[in-house]
Formats: sequence, structure tokens, C-alpha cells
Amino acid sequence: MPDEKSKYEALPIPSYEEATGSSSRTSTPNHTPDEDGIPAELEGLLGADAGGRLPVPTRRQGYRPPPSVEDARESLEQHDTFLNQHEEPRGSEGDEEDRVRQEMEEMDIEEEAHRTPQSAWGKRISSISQSLSSIHLPFRWRWKWKINLHMPGGLRERIKWPQITADACILIGRCFAIILIMIVVYFLFMSDIFTGAAQRMGQVFDPENVRMHVQAMADAGRIESHLRVITQEDHLAGTKGDYVLAKYVEGVFISSGLEDVRKDEYQVYLNYPKEGGRKVEILGKDGSVSWSAKIDEDPVYTDPPRQQTPVFHGHSRSGDVTGPIIYANYGSREDFKRLYDSGIETKGAIALVRYYGSQGDRALKVKAAEMAGFAGCIIYSDPADDGFVKGDVAPNGRYMPENGAQRGAVSLMSWVVGDVLTPGWGSTKGAKRISKDNNPRLVNIPSVPLSWGDAQHLLEAIKGIGQACPDEWKGGIPKVEYWTGDLSGPKVHLLNDQDEVEEQPIWNVMGKITGVEQNEKSIIVGNHRDAWVYGASDPGSGTAVMLEVAHIFGDLVRRGWRPLRTIEFASWDGEEYNLIGSTEYVESNIDQLRKDGFAYLNVDVGVVGPEFRAAGSPVFQKSLLRVLERISDPFKNATLRELWDTHGSHLEGLGAGSDYVAFQDIAGTSSLDFGFDGPPYPYHSAHDNFEWMATAVDPGFQYHKVLAQIWALLILDYADRLVMPFDISAYSASLTAWSMDLGNWAENKGANQAGNTKWSIEPLREAVLQFANDARKFEQWELEWDAIILGGGGFETSVLAAHRQSHNTRMANFETNLLDLEEGGGIPNRTQFKHVVFGPQLWSGYDEAFFPSIRDAVEAGDWTLAKAQVEKVANIIKQASSRLVGNR
Repeated sequence: MPDEKSKYEALPIPSYEEATGSSSRTSTPNHTPDEDGIPAELEGLLGADAGGRLPVPTRRQGYRPPPSVEDARESLEQHDTFLNQHEEPRGSEGDEEDRVRQEMEEMDIEEEAHRTPQSAWGKRISSISQSLSSIHLPFRWRWKWKINLHMPGGLRERIKWPQITADACILIGRCFAIILIMIVVYFLFMSDIFTGAAQRMGQVFDPENVRMHVQAMADAGRIESHLRVITQEDHLAGTKGDYVLAKYVEGVFISSGLEDVRKDEYQVYLNYPKEGGRKVEILGKDGSVSWSAKIDEDPVYTDPPRQQTPVFHGHSRSGDVTGPIIYANYGSREDFKRLYDSGIETKGAIALVRYYGSQGDRALKVKAAEMAGFAGCIIYSDPADDGFVKGDVAPNGRYMPENGAQRGAVSLMSWVVGDVLTPGWGSTKGAKRISKDNNPRLVNIPSVPLSWGDAQHLLEAIKGIGQACPDEWKGGIPKVEYWTGDLSGPKVHLLNDQDEVEEQPIWNVMGKITGVEQNEKSIIVGNHRDAWVYGASDPGSGTAVMLEVAHIFGDLVRRGWRPLRTIEFASWDGEEYNLIGSTEYVESNIDQLRKDGFAYLNVDVGVVGPEFRAAGSPVFQKSLLRVLERISDPFKNATLRELWDTHGSHLEGLGAGSDYVAFQDIAGTSSLDFGFDGPPYPYHSAHDNFEWMATAVDPGFQYHKVLAQIWALLILDYADRLVMPFDISAYSASLTAWSMDLGNWAENKGANQAGNTKWSIEPLREAVLQFANDARKFEQWELEWDAIILGGGGFETSVLAAHRQSHNTRMANFETNLLDLEEGGGIPNRTQFKHVVFGPQLWSGYDEAFFPSIRDAVEAGDWTLAKAQVEKVANIIKQASSRLVGNR
């Protein structure tokens, strides 16, 4: 990393020991934790009785299967005197030998003068007899032979039959019992009854008790303690603060008992501002500087001081440009078109636009300005959108103060995700890289963010120049008349000089809990760790909650519990720079994820308000609503499900805003993103810090605690339910609604109008109808499975278990089968995105979008391509539907 970056490294960075020393042992004042930080009153919640609907084997610590025949024999040998052959007193043994010897001596054995040679068989019998005579048996075989070879008719034998004692009867009976046991055990194994019994013996954790336990164990005090450590220093991706925090997360994972805890390192393209390398200046007519923007925020911490990340745009273009300032509202393509239509030339000017609005993606604001001919772009936070117009500002309120500035990346996230120099493959050491210069995945004009306090001077400078802005373009800056400006306005100098590091190390921290039934199948739990500054809400609230969830599940494992499927915890790095850490992980493990990745549960901004929100694949709907029914709002007399219904909430679609993108859109792993939302806040500002969170957002960290409960219960649902609760019917209903919406939207865009290629949504509707029928057939199997298990007393045969596991795999693979994996497949010109239903539109940015390849073609007016994409998407949906039901 260049030397310039070291100029603003953290002042007092805590050591790892110092960081972990204040981590997870804080408890709430209402109870006293035990030595593991677990309240004593929670100890009894994990019942030891097998109360689950269907027992599962190997779920009890120290569980032993029922004894085999060999085990039974060994046990008898150890405890039965017959098989132990304990020595009798010497006297009794000697008496017996004397009696046998006397009888042998009394035998009258006479041989014939002309004796026939003894046969080989006779020799063998003799040998056996001698051997038998040398064995001390626990019963008495008394043989008395009288052989007279001179009797008429040849050989006459007088045989006295053995006298069998009571001991011999007992031994014979026991041998018969052992044989009977062997026969019975064999048939038990063959009939699977034995397997069912073993399952019942192995199951000691009632599923409902486990759910109650994880809810009760979530601790607001531990979460608060974690967040205090997380926000102690700034931790921008790739910096020293980021590495120290990675070590802290690694330590918590290890202390929680996660397995295979490690740091995965990638080398990626990042940029950092040089000291003195950012300027925004208004120039006089003679070229002198009449005003300079402050750019950086005032220090939030002064006693003692803490390092504070400079205000800049990640992945912005270095440049030094000068031109007139022109105001363009929210910086959407429509806003720039309005300037053009009104006759305002923009070539060579510097665009001044505000955050939020009709174009929420800051990167697409810069790209739209570039396409409109601007030489540079400035983005500021207007108080009408996130400042004092909304309410009290930080530090006492939740909104952005006058000097607050929103950092952020201007990576074209809806065009490509991950390291822009390694699109489609992992950024491992020695990986092939493309050039950053003239890279279509990066913007090509410099940009910087500003506070509204700085932007006020720029807007005042263009008062009366250009055209007065319409009401919808006006913001909330005091004493400002909003004008557009034009090329005749005052010149502005914009400098953006930065370090650009092409192979900067970043670190994902990983850990897992291995499952006992399908341990190769994974439920992945993720949150990113890097932040623009202190990141109390983004992403610290999610990170602190994830560490608490890891602690909860580690406690379950210590008690002997194990999930059916493996749970993987991931602390991603580099998310703020184009979702790099998660994308590089997916690209490096793509085949395994497409085969074994069952679900991805993501939390980014965990808590910024009291309103629960969720976005994701429709397969999560059933489980999500069931979890919300269990949990009550900490301050309202209602469950989260009741509030969800009252507010008319629904499971939203996924756009391109967080680490779920690579899992859902590239790997085809069904993904869910959730958290507690609220009004705007000092997003990506230094004011998003611990004190602000603890006073203005979530005093007492009660919503953090509730989020931990939701996350843990969702993990249990997908990692430990025998039949995974994927809602295939909800997916079918959503596809029906989305296809109808697509048809109406396309008609409004000019479908089938004069001159257009005849275009129809009909192939897609047919595919959706087939899927609706197949979905009903597929879910019928679970009803039949329930009936068989309940009717059989809770026992599941090995054959039925195999069918159940296949059923789960088919559900999980449904989304994977919705990928366009043919050569060159994916969204045209953005082939990194493979999912035919989910994925960002070219210009949608963070917003949800469905059937993106079709919508892109319609937006471009290419109706021939749109028709081809409809047919292609329809075929892929039909194939995925057929694979879902398959052959039972």
C-alpha cells in the first residue's frame, strides 16, 4: 500500500487482546450470567426428552447405537461364568480327572490277530477324540466303551450315552438365545425398524425447546459490548483498523466454538484518497480561488482524538478538471435529459447533484453525468432528503447534520460486482487481471461527495444563472434559490488525486458448525465487516448481532446439539467497494455453491429503526412469517407478524445493494436480506457511531436483540428442520404476478406498436402455468411424508429418509436451475449475472427488478432481442420446474 495512506492510519489501534478483552462477557443488569456468559435461568430450557415430531439419529452427545451381536457376545463373555470358564477349585478338577482315568483303564480293548489298517478318517476321529479329551468342559461327558471283536457278526459296541448335567442345559439354552438374538437383529435391520429405534434413542433435543432457548438466550448486553469494540476505530476495507477487527471477529468465532475458523485473503483493486488530493474550489474571473470546500467532516472524537476516514468516493476516477457548475437535481438520466431539452448545454461542465431521489445509486448518477458530457460530478446530502428538514440531526437526533457527508463507492454495481479487475474469477494471489484504464466497469470522470454546508456555496454562486428550478428540483438548504446554472456560470475546480492499489489484501473471516445428516449442504450466514468510518449501523449493528448469533449456536453445540445441515458464518470484507469479499468467495467456490449451497441469510444494516423489512427469494416467505409470529416488538403490544400485516409489508425483491447479489444472481443460492429499517440517517458518515446508535436509534439495544432472535430462528428453520420450509407455492404465485407486471410494463414501453417486431409474453405465461402445476405436485409429497411419519409413530425408514433428503435438495436446486449457464449465457452484455428471474437492470441500481434480461432489451427498444429473451427465460423456467418434480 502506498506511503500516503499511512498518514491517516489509526492513532490508538487496540491490540487484539485488548479488543477481545471487552467483547462478549458483558451482561444485562437484570440477570447474572454463568461462566459462559449464559444466564442461569436459561439452563433448563433445553429439555432432555425426545419430544420432536420425528427423531433424528446422532444428535446426542455420547450417543451409542444399540449393541450388535458381537457386543452381546463380549458382554456375556465378561459377565457369564460359562463363557468366562473360570477355574474350579483344584480338588474338584483332580477328582474328575481320576474318575475319567480309572474308567479308561477298566476298558477291555482286544485286537484281532489280522487287524485291518486304520483308515485316514479313523485317524482323524481319533485325533479329535484326543483333542476333546484334553478340554476341560463345564459339564461331564461320561463315555464307556466295551468293544469285543470276537462276537459273532463282527463288531459289537456297547455305548453308554453321555449324561448331560443342568449346567450343560443352561449353556445350550444360552447359545440358542444368542442365535435367536442374531436372527431378530438381522430382521430389524432389514426392516428399518431398528433404524427408527436408533433415531428415537439419538434424539434428545426437542425442536421447540431449542427455539425457545435461542430466543431466551439472545442478550442485548453482549451485542452492545460487541458494537462498542467494532466502532472503536474506523475500519475501511484493507486498512489496519479493518485487519484488527478481522482478528477480533476471528477470536469471537473461535471462542464461540465454531469449526474451521480462518481468514481468507484476496488481493483486489481499491483506492484511497491522498492527503491534500481532494479539492472543490470556486474560481474568480482571473482564475484565483474565491472559495474552497471543507470536504472533510469535523472530527467526531476529540478527547482523545480518533482517526476518521476522509470524505471520498470509492473506485472514483482520479482527475483534475475545471468547468462551470450546473445543478441537475438527483442526477438521473431523466434529469439530465430535462436539462438538454430545456436547451442547457452541459459538455465540459461539472454536475452538482443530490443523493437519493429518482436515481438512488450514486455510481449511476456519475455515469449518467459522464454520458451527458460532464467533466466531473459532485454529490451532496440535501437536508430535504436526510437532514434537519426531517427532524433533529446528529449527535442528538438521527438525521445528517450540516457538515455531514456521505461517502460511498461509485462502482457500477448493477453492471459488474466484485473486483473489477477480475470479473468472473477469484482475485487470489497470482490471478490474471485486466487493466483499470479504460475499464468499462468503472466511471471515467472524477467525483467527490460534499456536505450541504459546502454545497450551499456552490448553489449560491449560480443564483440567477440558467433556469429557475421546478418545485420537484428544489431542496431544503436555507437561504438558497435553486437555479440550474449554465456554461456561463462561475468556474469550479475539482481535484481528485488518489492512490490506486491493484492488489490490496482484504480478509473474509469464516467459521462453521458441521451438520450431522447432510454435512456437505450449507446454510450460509453473512454480514460485511468493513465500514466507511465507524459504521455503528452500517454494518456494525449487523456484525454485532451476527457475533451474538454465533455465540448462541456455539452454546448449543457445547450442549451436544448439532444441526442436520452445516451452518457457515461469514464476515465479508470489501462490501462497500462493490461487494468484493462475498463476490470473490462465490467466484472462487462457484461449483460447490451451485451444488451444495442451500440458502444464504444476509444482514447488512441491522438496525436503524423500528420497522422490520425483508427482501429475498419467495421461497423464504412461509418461514419468515412463522418466525415473525413468535416474536413481539419490544415496545409495542403486538407481534412482528401483526405489525407486518398492519403496515401492509411484503417480502420485497432483491436488487443489487448487498452481499446477497453474488449468491442469488451468480451462484443461484436462494437469498434473504433483512433488518430493522427507519427514516434516513447519517449514512456513511462519521456521525454513524456508537453514541449515536445508543441514544438516537436503539437505546438498550432491544431491536438488536430481537434481530438476533429472528436470525437464529431462521437459521434453525433451514439448518435443522427435517423438511426444509422452502415455500415453492409462494414462488409460483410471485412468478405469476411478476410475469403479468412485465407484460403490462412492456405494453407501456411500446410493445407491438407500429414498426415493432411482434412480441408476446405468452411463452413466459405458459412456463409459469407449468410451474404452478408442478409446484402443487411437489408440495403434495410433504403432506404424504407427514402422513406416513405420523401414522408410523414418528419413525422414518432409511428409504424414506433418502427421499426426504432428495426432496430438500430439489428445493434448494430450484433456484440454481434458474441460471442461464449456456456458453455466453446470462444477461446480454452483463453475463456475470446468470439468474433469469432476479438481477439488477442496467439502470436500476439498488432497486428490485424481475426478468432483467427481458427488461433491458425492452428499455433499449430491441424487440427482436426481447422476444428471444422471453423464449429463453420461459424454457429455463420449464426445465427448472421439470427437474423440481423429477421422477419420484
